[in-house]
Amino acid sequence: MNIIDKAIAAFAPGVAARREIARTEIVRQQAIRKVTNNYSAGSNGRGYGKHGASRTKKNMFFWGAKAGDADTDIHKNVKTLRERSRDLHMGSDIVAAAHKGLRTNIVGTGLKLSPAFDAERLGLDEQQAEELRRSIQSEWALWAETTKCDAAGVNDFYELQALAFISTLMSGDVFALMPFLPRKWSVYDLKVNLIEADRCDTPNSSANTDGNKIQSGVEVDSDGMVVAYHFSNRHPGASGYNLTGANDWQRVQKYGSKTGRVNVIHLFESERPGQRRGIPVVSPIIESLKLLEQYTHAELTAAVVTSMYTVFITTPTEDDGDDPFETVGMPMDELPEAQERPDATGNELKMGAGAIVRTDPGEDVKFADPTRPNPNYEAFVRALLKQIAAALELPYEILTKQFTSSYSASRGALLEAWKMYRMRRAWLSKNFCQPIYEEWFVEAVAKGRISAPGIFDDPAIFAAYTKAEWHGPSQGLLDPTKEVQASVMRMENNLSTATRETAEINGGSWEDNVQQRSYEKKRLKELGLTEGAAPATPSEPSNIDDEDNDDEDGEGGEQN
Repeated sequence: MNIIDKAIAAFAPGVAARREIARTEIVRQQAIRKVTNNYSAGSNGRGYGKHGASRTKKNMFFWGAKAGDADTDIHKNVKTLRERSRDLHMGSDIVAAAHKGLRTNIVGTGLKLSPAFDAERLGLDEQQAEELRRSIQSEWALWAETTKCDAAGVNDFYELQALAFISTLMSGDVFALMPFLPRKWSVYDLKVNLIEADRCDTPNSSANTDGNKIQSGVEVDSDGMVVAYHFSNRHPGASGYNLTGANDWQRVQKYGSKTGRVNVIHLFESERPGQRRGIPVVSPIIESLKLLEQYTHAELTAAVVTSMYTVFITTPTEDDGDDPFETVGMPMDELPEAQERPDATGNELKMGAGAIVRTDPGEDVKFADPTRPNPNYEAFVRALLKQIAAALELPYEILTKQFTSSYSASRGALLEAWKMYRMRRAWLSKNFCQPIYEEWFVEAVAKGRISAPGIFDDPAIFAAYTKAEWHGPSQGLLDPTKEVQASVMRMENNLSTATRETAEINGGSWEDNVQQRSYEKKRLKELGLTEGAAPATPSEPSNIDDEDNDDEDGEGGEQN
């Protein structure tokens, strides 16, 4: 501001303010013209340059997005994302519901093995194929259904699936080592050792990498191939017990140098080329989730304050007499006969339910009217949750567990959610369950517990023996009659198998069902009993999902 501006400001502040605003606008227009001139020679003013790539529009002018590779955009920020994601899981009800809901629907009680070896490729007849199937299932149960498969001895294989999956959701990735650890009373030596994402990082000291690059603990060669991982012997946030000395870093090759065996399973979802570490599933919406948590807490606090009915008694003059309300509402440790609290200040007032507080003469108490509960709270939170649910690839009804719409809307929400469930289930089966199953199969053959001639002679024969399917929890039935009929039609038209349909309807085993049903029929015959007649199939299909039966207002639709 020059001397003239100072003089004007002293005698005419309004004129000075307008001069300053005009000067600021001139500077802004000059900056816009400069940017426009810089891009006039290019294509900024054409095509997308007039829209999403514009640098002259007011709402785009200060958008300073810059391009970065996966290492810059992801790896340098993944530590903070991981910490905040876990904090939300521990403190935000909606995040915990999302994580646990995904785990329950995708993994549930575990993805169960269904051997699907290629009997024709292996030259097995029906009897040999059945013997091999029974042998695999019995031996697999011996290992997978006990905690002896876990290096920590805590979880069975199906619980390890759930732990690995929810860890991936929270932390972005998780690692599984597959060491052979002979232990007493254990038939198989293969163990699964889950390692949390934080323990894989770039060592502080220089490690022998043969000139390879380390990205957040993942070592890659000049071709971009992952060759090894670097793990710390303890969690970087570990506390509460005796920790002495520096971290001990260990380099673990991804594949064995002699056999090509998979040593490390790295479970994460890639979203960019060159990405070596995963990010938590809530990463794009962390800010929205935190603000929602703060808003909910503020509304809850305001509602609690509003519910407090407190009476304040004000006396106009000093009163030396005893106050009849002096001890009303006082905590036990503040009563006159109780020991005086060492932290009491003597002038603190606390609101409470039905409390009576006496103030000093001449003092008054005024309250701001919080007008709670907020009538717009539910609608606002519902709208925000719909956006959050979309980012998680979940319908709003699934995220909040509120099926208050019509049958058609509820069924549509379930079908949409199960598209994502099946995709993630296939991903978990391929990247976690199948590699571990193959390592177990090798040990079972090596120990002579499963007969698989020629398995080590040809990779194609190995793949034929270890081919498998993994079935998880069923989708659930809104209308059991119609959906079972649809299942039968799929099998009759060779669109599905009884094994798959059984697994998807109730998570059972078709083989076990057939054997049990055979026993039940024989037992009924021995007792001279017959099974109850099946209900007659209605001549006309149910119209439960017809639009005419939907509630007109979309609320209160009764669910089966």
